[in-house]
Amino acid sequence: MGFGLPDIPTEDLLLTRAKRGDQAALAQIYEVYFPSIYRFIRYQVEDQALAEDIASEVFITLMDNVGSRNGPRHSLRGWLFRVARNEVYKHFGKVRQFPRAALEDWIPDSAEPDLEVQFIRAVDADRARRALRMLVPEQQEVLILRFVEALSLQETADIMGKSTSAVKSLQFRAVNALRSILGEMKLANYG
Repeated sequence: MGFGLPDIPTEDLLLTRAKRGDQAALAQIYEVYFPSIYRFIRYQVEDQALAEDIASEVFITLMDNVGSRNGPRHSLRGWLFRVARNEVYKHFGKVRQFPRAALEDWIPDSAEPDLEVQFIRAVDADRARRALRMLVPEQQEVLILRFVEALSLQETADIMGKSTSAVKSLQFRAVNALRSILGEMKLANYG
């Protein structure tokens, strides 16, 4: 479900150009990365205007720091997502629950014309949404980064300030918790 972030060599070239003060590169970075950064923030922030403001802050931070030691060095996408995560924490703190509306976007609606298939998928999608809301925020976040934004283990680890093995464990626990919750929901519906 990746959303079209550039490949690493293209990203590295953009970052190099931006560090040299190339305004066109900065504009291109904004154009390419803003949708993913906004979406990541929107999953965590109920208010659309606030999510836009926070996403804008991420790119202001980039412009202020692109050539400095506080700016991105290796992974532009990792740095942008980490700044976005920190900006969300500034507004809400580390203890938060992802908004219900944002989690609804994880599971797309079916375009299937058959009404029975639509009904079955809608029931399954609703069950999945409810299960996702039952995960702790850190588990929700790792699933967003890994499966919605399609970031690598290393990028996710850098963003979350964890080791790759810790991210693997967190992801494993999140998937197992989700599987368990879905299983319990299925039993409750048939029991």
